[in-house]
Amino acid sequence: MLAALNKYRHAFLVGLQGNIVYRWNFAVRGLFSLFHLTAVFVLWTAAFQGRETVGGHTLDQTLTYFVALLVLQFFISAFNEDYQISEDIRNGLINQFLLKPISYYGYRLSIFAAARLVSGALVLVPLAVALPFIGSHLTLPGDWDWRLALGLPAMLLSALIQFGIAYCFGLLTFWFLEIQGFAILSMAVEAVLGGQMFPLDLLPAGVLRVAEWLPFYYQMYFPAAIFTGRIGFDTAVSGLGIELCWVLVLLAVNRALWTRGLRRHTAVGG
Repeated sequence: MLAALNKYRHAFLVGLQGNIVYRWNFAVRGLFSLFHLTAVFVLWTAAFQGRETVGGHTLDQTLTYFVALLVLQFFISAFNEDYQISEDIRNGLINQFLLKPISYYGYRLSIFAAARLVSGALVLVPLAVALPFIGSHLTLPGDWDWRLALGLPAMLLSALIQFGIAYCFGLLTFWFLEIQGFAILSMAVEAVLGGQMFPLDLLPAGVLRVAEWLPFYYQMYFPAAIFTGRIGFDTAVSGLGIELCWVLVLLAVNRALWTRGLRRHTAVGG
């Protein structure tokens, strides 16, 4: 087992070195995200004109939610993993993993973890620059002890869900030459049902109950809602259980797609 873990440790280190090369790309992306955050501040400030609360939350609580969403995006989002997997399949680079004692899923997950570590660390730099301007609007719940204890596992499971969905779309290349349409559709659904356009607790109660059973709810909104106080302890605990179930479901789907996809795959060359 130690030998197996050592393989993925090396893959993680290689991914870390590769992503550090593109550190300025992540830094610039984080910088431009602040412009998006500025637009969010302007729009929600306008939405709260003449109101103390919207959906039971104040303006500062809502703005804190979007700041947390920005940070989480760089720590757990799958930016282009689906395209990288698709390119590996289309270019035949995946063939080497069929001949070596290493799991392609484990390899890609190690690279994903390395990329998220680099991008998450770099987004803290522009955030620190913006903190003097937005710090007065940030407000955190008082019961921070249990929120941190449940929020960190929620972040980890959310990252696995993000990676699992991206991995599924990448493997569709076994059947489809181009997966861009599927990826764009996924991003559009995630933007709405993942809480990136607005906090999901603003949805009608019936729609919210349906959303809570979908994986998109746990991609971004769930950990952000734990950290910013938009959900309580009981909802967080039950949500972690559902989130874990989605991780296992996606793992099973990934394995099924991999097994069936290899039956269609033709490796040429030596």
